[in-house]
Amino acid sequence: MPFVNVGKENSTEIDLYYEDHGEGKPVVLIHGYPLSGTSWEKQLPVLLKAGFRVITYDRRGFGRSSQPSSGYNYDTFAEDLHKLVNHLGLKDYALVGFSMGGGEVARYIGRYGSKNVSKAVFIASVPPYLLRAEGNPDGVDQSVFDGIQQAIAADRYAFFTNFFKDFYNTDVFLGKRVSQDAVQASWNVAASSSPIASYACVPTWHEDFRKDLDGINVPTLVIHGDADRIVPLNVSGARTAKLVKDAKLVVVKDGPHCITWTHSEQVNTALSDFLQGREISVAREMQAV
Repeated sequence: MPFVNVGKENSTEIDLYYEDHGEGKPVVLIHGYPLSGTSWEKQLPVLLKAGFRVITYDRRGFGRSSQPSSGYNYDTFAEDLHKLVNHLGLKDYALVGFSMGGGEVARYIGRYGSKNVSKAVFIASVPPYLLRAEGNPDGVDQSVFDGIQQAIAADRYAFFTNFFKDFYNTDVFLGKRVSQDAVQASWNVAASSSPIASYACVPTWHEDFRKDLDGINVPTLVIHGDADRIVPLNVSGARTAKLVKDAKLVVVKDGPHCITWTHSEQVNTALSDFLQGREISVAREMQAV
């Protein structure tokens, strides 16, 4: 299996698992919490068919990557991504982040620039700044994140069960746009993640990415569901689209957090059109914000 080494903890190597498929312009897909690169299964065949080289990888602590006890912050996540990109020798590549993965996209460009980055895509992503604070009154209260960590510390398996209800809006879409089997598969991946990573990643969700977004000077697409209960549209995607110059915002009507699964057709159409340089029609935008 392909791995890239990104560091060492005592006597243990820290390796990231990745997959590299197809030919053409590279597209790097960065997964969300608490999943792995396998969560892109509805996007992978579409992008391969469109003629892209598609790279997925598992963030440290998740999937088949190493599970160290440290490094769960966006500076390290961006550094890990940078080492993967250099290992593969990528040029003119697009970065696509879902949920937590959008943080990597923002911090990577903020830290390393966009010299070799062709395009940026944020799907249901955490930027620009989720925490309610002075100068950010519409954010989420700190107590919400504290409560999540308390629930994970008490019983992370029970937390994941409840988390995925809002991840997919199962009260609306179970048996329609998502099966119980798919929800269970996500739970299985989450359960295999590092307990330390499961807990330590929560504070990263409210990282302040506003300065990182200021540095994005490549074509940018933001895709977000207007029924997202995990990362609300009005404090995330809608604001990111306003902060990044000339960014395109696609709002998926009634879309939950995991629109990459429940509304994959809309997501795939917008994503494929954007990456191929085609205009995204008003109809495909679903609605404007």
